[in-house]
Amino acid sequence: MSPMTTFLTALDALNSNKLRSGLTLLGIIIGVTAVIALTAIGNGAQETITARIQSLGTNLLFVRPGATSTFGFAGAAGSAATLTLEDSEALMDPVLASHVVDVAPETSTRSQVVFERENTNTQILGVTPSYLPVRAYELADGRSISEEDIARRSQVAVLASETAEELFGLRQPVGHTIKIGGRPFEVVGLLEPKGGTGFGNQDDRILVPVSTAYYRLGAQRTPGGEITVQNINVQIASEDVSDAATEQISGILRLRHRITDEDDFTVTSQVETIETLEETTQTFVIFLGAIASIALLVGGIGIMNIMLVSVTERTREIGIRKAMGAKRRDILSQFLVEAVLLSLTGGIIGVGLGYGFTYFFDDVELGGQALNMVFSGDIAVIATAVSGAIGLFFGIYPAMQAARLHPIEALRHE
Repeated sequence: MSPMTTFLTALDALNSNKLRSGLTLLGIIIGVTAVIALTAIGNGAQETITARIQSLGTNLLFVRPGATSTFGFAGAAGSAATLTLEDSEALMDPVLASHVVDVAPETSTRSQVVFERENTNTQILGVTPSYLPVRAYELADGRSISEEDIARRSQVAVLASETAEELFGLRQPVGHTIKIGGRPFEVVGLLEPKGGTGFGNQDDRILVPVSTAYYRLGAQRTPGGEITVQNINVQIASEDVSDAATEQISGILRLRHRITDEDDFTVTSQVETIETLEETTQTFVIFLGAIASIALLVGGIGIMNIMLVSVTERTREIGIRKAMGAKRRDILSQFLVEAVLLSLTGGIIGVGLGYGFTYFFDDVELGGQALNMVFSGDIAVIATAVSGAIGLFFGIYPAMQAARLHPIEALRHE
């Protein structure tokens, strides 16, 4: 038979059992849809995380306290009080740190914040005036933390957008007084929203002077009495000088800390953070795709089952075809085409449903967080190709069973 005749014969055979063919398609459709939908969720999560990190600011290096050892046991990275406000000021040396553009130290704690009858528990960041430009924040109203505030240890606060909404609703917060940890703080500024919710939400925090956070809100102390910081954000000239800037920063801190052995700080770049998270989320995407692929495997088994039933039901038909001169390869190709046609049709429908799923559920609020779904054309092509391959693989055995039937025995079959 010609390829066109084989195709039309297979199509007619599938059309004569619409309900059975439809139920067989369902397994492949669900599998392909699940693969596309779950990978879209994973890709969306990866894109969201990357965007949030990039929104922290451009060309950033992060200096954090490193692990220190006590009685031979190493502590967790970032747990030691090894960085101070004076360290951050030293990194602005134009000679020793020529690649550094600006520095923004910060210290962090959590506290209960109250305004009239409203209250919330949020992150309190002790910062300097350089924090807003380095971390790419914009003021919506009022002013930022000033050097005078730091010198006087003023009890003033700048609110992020979600924190302000939580406490004040639609009212303007600037000029009002809130209580942080029981202490009164005047709201002097309001930040523009940066977007993003959940862990590390940049719109749910309060900025106060770093000296106020240290002396008024119980920050970690050092034996020498210096103001300790938990992170130093360093803005550099460009990503191209990241390695050189890291060396300059490390050299200054080693001199200040009199280090001859292991560093008591770590320097990481924004690029390294993004790459690490992308690798982690890519593994997560692959894991989701692998789970969804199980449905495709089940769909393939369903195709084999239906094709075996079809061979049994059409034994006399196969006998008649062979008696009329049909060769083994004609029977084999007919049943293979039926299996592949089923799986490919299911794959194409599944791709359409998967695309529809990502389109309609993109930006839908789920648990207070908007879903970000990114449809991948590559995954759609791969899923369609895999569905066709599954039909071919699981259709081989039933097709061979049909091709091996002896024409006389097939004609006797009732």
